[in-house]
Amino acid sequence: MQTQRLDVADQNFDAVAQAEAGISRLRQLSVKLAMAELDIELFDRMEPLEAEWRALERDRLSSLHQGYDWCAAWVAAFGRPLAILRGSIGNRTAFILPVEIVASRGLRIAKFVGAEHSNINTGLFSPDFAADGDAVDSHHLAARLRATLAGKADLLLLQNIPLEWRGRRNMLAGLPMVQNQNHAYQLPLLDTFDKTLQQLNAKSRRKKFRTQSRRLEAIGGFDYIVPEASAEQHELLDMFFRLKSARFASLGLPDVFADAQTKAFLHGLIDKRNGGDFGLQMRGLRLKGDYEGRIAALSGISRKGDHVICQFGAIDEHLAADASPGEFLFWQMISSLHDKGVALFDFGLGDQTYKRSWAPVETDHYDVVLPISGIGIAAGAAHRAITRGKAYVKARPGLYKFAQKIRARVG
Repeated sequence: MQTQRLDVADQNFDAVAQAEAGISRLRQLSVKLAMAELDIELFDRMEPLEAEWRALERDRLSSLHQGYDWCAAWVAAFGRPLAILRGSIGNRTAFILPVEIVASRGLRIAKFVGAEHSNINTGLFSPDFAADGDAVDSHHLAARLRATLAGKADLLLLQNIPLEWRGRRNMLAGLPMVQNQNHAYQLPLLDTFDKTLQQLNAKSRRKKFRTQSRRLEAIGGFDYIVPEASAEQHELLDMFFRLKSARFASLGLPDVFADAQTKAFLHGLIDKRNGGDFGLQMRGLRLKGDYEGRIAALSGISRKGDHVICQFGAIDEHLAADASPGEFLFWQMISSLHDKGVALFDFGLGDQTYKRSWAPVETDHYDVVLPISGIGIAAGAAHRAITRGKAYVKARPGLYKFAQKIRARVG
């Protein structure tokens, strides 16, 4: 009797599996059929798309960098020509790709809005399409994108896209691509801070934290601050600009935050809030005692849903250097985000030792490189070659260190 029950259970399981496979095939077929009816329109303003844009960005797996408020803050600061791509099938919006045109040496490059300061890009897709990325006819999609951008851009360059993000394959994954030289690093936040630390070398990290704490207490202690007042947030951001400028100068590197537009953009993000989500929030380590009121470390984070991204950080190199205040601030931030509905703390792009020490998850990113014109073909080939060259150098620590020295001398 027991064997018979198992046989029946197996049959039921097989029937369910076959039904699910059949549903999946039907969904993929519907997506492929729908692609034949795909229409792509180009918009030079954000406002006409706001309602459907905000509807699509509710998808928890879409990047906050493609959110309406994030893009609006960038557009207000930079004012570049927009070429926003909306894909629709019938009267349904299938996707929105927030794109701007960047002019460079006679070349018109269509990029994600704010690509220079984005840590992850996904685009915005309707639930039906987002669920079946493998079913997309990429050749058809590429042809439609080329036709829509013809005369507007020479090259479509959509950077820093993970082919798969938190279990979902990206709809753009089948387009012509090159792997980006930069990877991103994430730390999953578990039920408790102790469990989160178990993913790392918990014993060593706790020992380091105790040492840092003792050194900070020896000079009078500290406060971990997250100012509520907008004015204080803006003050901390201005302080970040000063600290980062000094750091870049000491290394002989260009200051990527120096221009007025970038500063205006980041200031604009501070007041962009939607429930528990926020465009930018400053957090810091303020010293007491010997250095009363001085800020030893600063960081700016963004949040969408359960995903928090560290956008940048800076330290005052003249304060409590032996306590590693920057790393100590990460401990404070990460521990404080537990029980706040956060599932993933993202250290963003760029391979740095402190990121690897905190982040057990490494995510590869890719660039869509789709030529639109003849000059775009040459530019696309150059981007691929340069990107692969950078990846080759970064994969070899000795060569990368030498390249940084050369860059500092030239800069």
